[in-house]
Amino acid sequence: MSANQDVVYTSAVSLLDRYRKRELSPVEVTRLLLDRLDALQPKINAFCIVDHDGALATARESERRWLSGKAVGKLDGVPVTIKDLILMRGFPTLRGSRLVDPDQDWSEDAPATARLREAGAVILGKTTTPEFGWKALGDSPLTGITRNPWNLARTPGGSSAGAAAACAAGIGPLHVGSDGAGSIRIPAAFTGIFGLKPSFGRVPAYPLSAMGLLAHLGPMARTVADAALMLTLLSAPDHRDSYALPPEERDWRDGLEGGVRGWRIAYSPTLGYAKVDPEITAAVGEAARQFETLGAVVEEVGAIFPSPREALFTLWAAGAAKLLDAYPADKRALVDPGLVATAAEGERISAVDYLGADLIRTALGQQMSAFHQKYDLLLTPMMPIPALPVGQDLNDSATERHWIDWSAFSYPFNMTRQPAASIPCGLTGTGLPIGLQIVGPLYADARVLRAARAFETTQPERRPPLAP
Repeated sequence: MSANQDVVYTSAVSLLDRYRKRELSPVEVTRLLLDRLDALQPKINAFCIVDHDGALATARESERRWLSGKAVGKLDGVPVTIKDLILMRGFPTLRGSRLVDPDQDWSEDAPATARLREAGAVILGKTTTPEFGWKALGDSPLTGITRNPWNLARTPGGSSAGAAAACAAGIGPLHVGSDGAGSIRIPAAFTGIFGLKPSFGRVPAYPLSAMGLLAHLGPMARTVADAALMLTLLSAPDHRDSYALPPEERDWRDGLEGGVRGWRIAYSPTLGYAKVDPEITAAVGEAARQFETLGAVVEEVGAIFPSPREALFTLWAAGAAKLLDAYPADKRALVDPGLVATAAEGERISAVDYLGADLIRTALGQQMSAFHQKYDLLLTPMMPIPALPVGQDLNDSATERHWIDWSAFSYPFNMTRQPAASIPCGLTGTGLPIGLQIVGPLYADARVLRAARAFETTQPERRPPLAP
């Protein structure tokens, strides 16, 4: 391994330590990462905007602060990226769509972007997303296909596609993602990184998503400690989100090393309704057994609730219809055909049907609240299949009609608003990452992070074969 490659895969926590010891400088790291970005972007297409000048200017300011002993925040000089559904001052947020007019006022940061700037982070640029984040794949009419660093013929998943691809490829340790039905956890699983969907409202959002209570913001990183550090910043209060949880003055790294000894953990290989690839079943089963070696009591369970697929689709299609309603109907030819079709179904949903789906969502949350009276955590496969080939929306066109049909483990926990994470737990025989999902009770984000960190200690570091 080259010294440069060692640096680009250094964690945020380690970068800060090395800045403090003057072993590395923010300018040196930023230049290395921008060079790596420029070399890999033609292969993986993870960025829609790269701010070379702004990143280097911020890095120089950070370097001056470190040299004078006046580092300003928890991420001073650490490179980060922002998903292109999230406002970033000075650059358009086009949301993967040709519908969005780039010629408008872009002078406001979203809460997540603002908190990272205040902490001294170096923003490398904006990462790609499918159009309006509507699907779990990495392509859009605006930016084309984003590719998986583990295999360029495969998707990194979505909708936080570019964030996951960049993270896995060693282009920055910290990445802001969003998750409306799996959009942090799906690409985290497909690219072999760690991704956390915090409890709804933990990370303030603005503007709010058309997907309403389904939509979460959260960290994507290569280590659990980095994600916990990033959550500490992202969860700071912002008055613009009326749904935000009451702020907690805490560092989410506190207690991270506490382990899971004595915890009671449920493991469901299928949730009672999902069809799972045998290699993934084996890897996730072995991951569940690792929790036993860590001292937890693990119990296999089957069905916990009926599949909420139809209720989720009702909520998702209605959200898609609301998204496109803001744009002229004669522009639909510019839009991803799958989004147009989903929105068309959403336009036919009655208020009564929507409220019926919302009641199913409420009932699902109640069921999981009761479930967690017995179990501290739930483990499942994150994805039932390995990363799909690029340009392929369905895994099995004979039995599926929508991307949610191949992501049965992700969206239930958007409906319940619970914290849920994806952490790497192995590779398939063809070298594609496999993810384990860790689900905690509502608001028990610290418990999910602590369990993820315990499991992380049992795993080797895995890097994709891609090199610039």
